Amino acid sequence: MRRWNGWGEDSTTYPLPPSARIYLERFLGKGLIIPDISLEDALSFVPPSRFSSNLKINTQTLHRLTHARGQSLPDWIALRSGQIQNYPDGIAYPEKRADLTTLLNLSQDSGIRMIPYGGGTSVVGHINPLPGDKPVLTVDLSRLNNLLNLDETSHLATFEAGISGPQMEKILNAEGYTLGHFPQSFEFSTLGGWIATRSSGQQSYHYGRIEDLFAGGTVETIHGTLEMPVHPASAAGPDIKQMILGSEGRFGIISSAVVRVHLLPEFESFQAAFFHDWLSGSNAVREIVQAGFPVSMLRFSNSLETETTLALSGKDNLVSWADRALNWIKYDSQRCLLIYGLTGNRKQCRFASSQVGQLIRSHGGLPTGSLIGKMWRKSRFLSPYLRNSLWEAGFALDTLETALPWSAVQGCSDDILDVLNNRLQDIDEKVLVFAHLSHVYMDGASLYVTYLFRRTSDPQETLERWRRLKSVATQVIIDHHGTISHQHGVGLDHAPYLIKEKGKIGMELLQTIDHYLDPKGILNPGKLLPDRSVDREN
Repeated sequence: MRRWNGWGEDSTTYPLPPSARIYLERFLGKGLIIPDISLEDALSFVPPSRFSSNLKINTQTLHRLTHARGQSLPDWIALRSGQIQNYPDGIAYPEKRADLTTLLNLSQDSGIRMIPYGGGTSVVGHINPLPGDKPVLTVDLSRLNNLLNLDETSHLATFEAGISGPQMEKILNAEGYTLGHFPQSFEFSTLGGWIATRSSGQQSYHYGRIEDLFAGGTVETIHGTLEMPVHPASAAGPDIKQMILGSEGRFGIISSAVVRVHLLPEFESFQAAFFHDWLSGSNAVREIVQAGFPVSMLRFSNSLETETTLALSGKDNLVSWADRALNWIKYDSQRCLLIYGLTGNRKQCRFASSQVGQLIRSHGGLPTGSLIGKMWRKSRFLSPYLRNSLWEAGFALDTLETALPWSAVQGCSDDILDVLNNRLQDIDEKVLVFAHLSHVYMDGASLYVTYLFRRTSDPQETLERWRRLKSVATQVIIDHHGTISHQHGVGLDHAPYLIKEKGKIGMELLQTIDHYLDPKGILNPGKLLPDRSVDREN
């Protein structure tokens, strides 16, 4: 069963090793262990539904509670303290496209506000209901999870939008294919959610981001079904698909998608290398990309993330041995870890391994083979479970990300780490903050920052600490002209900053499209664009 107030399945845990707790307490101080509210008590706070009983909508309190929030840190604080405030009034589980049409007509006629719901993995508030006079209906697409067509000649697959990553890969793998889209939320996130938020997978350098994989499909709108036919390429005006990518449920509900699939690779391996410092390693990563070497992933951690990742792994003997060996050959406290993927046929991968290895060595790097890469691959979808263990030990964890040109990556990284390290000094609290390059491009890279701080006995104080950290880091990103979101979307948390990236004309263009496709402002109000819901207009 899936956790109602944290990440993942109840049966899966990622225990915090004793040595890891000591490591965190050395940086942050002892964590305050605070019991969470029980499920029974949380259910008692759910108010009565505003839907009448004759509608075919699930109004049970458990369903409404588990669809009230996503996976952001503010969501966790609300869920675990019982301070949720707003709940959906009911959950609809459509089983076919026609059900979506019925729900849209119902919403249009009555002013019911609708929130499309994929896997509930949003970390920026995409699925959170807002206060208002009209009922809120969450539309859970999980039953729209079928393969509709597989064109093996064209390598195109058509799926219903509610299919999850594991469901899709199981179907494709059985036929010898893969989509190759592996975000960290892969275990629960859905195809429609990936499209609606412009998701990026861990091996997007090889397979492409979701906008590269999304070839066409259907969106259910107030005006009817928007059909997006599949063409290998087209010069017939602006691409409508680009309007749906990143639309976050404001323009309609994605019902099906055609995606470009790949043959399963003959060979795949994840390798590791150490560098003496961040500068030499990031220069090597940039040169690997700009040389066009056929790798599938490049993930480069700064020195503190390298140290912390190893410390939290629980493999104390291996880490101790590696630390002694690396120090002996002068890869000391500033060492940084690169994990890179090799995907394809064996000949291609041998060539890539040789070329990448030579370039790594030319920057003073040390390739170490596949042991660390195997550890990373084994835990890449397990590591989010560590958030549960950290929370229970008294520590809050959050992440933020951006993408910038190579010329701006170093300066932005330095400034974000600096402001986060110092932001809570006035209350005598420390922040453990580190970063890595998570996705790379010819012209730049995505910077992914993780930060931890101590929880307090007051949920609102913990939330205020998060707000202070999030706001100051976001301002640094804006000052460096980075994107406010490389892969997490906009939702509620990033919406105030969207105008900085789109500009006044760009925002007015999006709002004009929104007014046409959702004239009464009933679709996912407040996300991406300002709330125009009917009860607020009256």
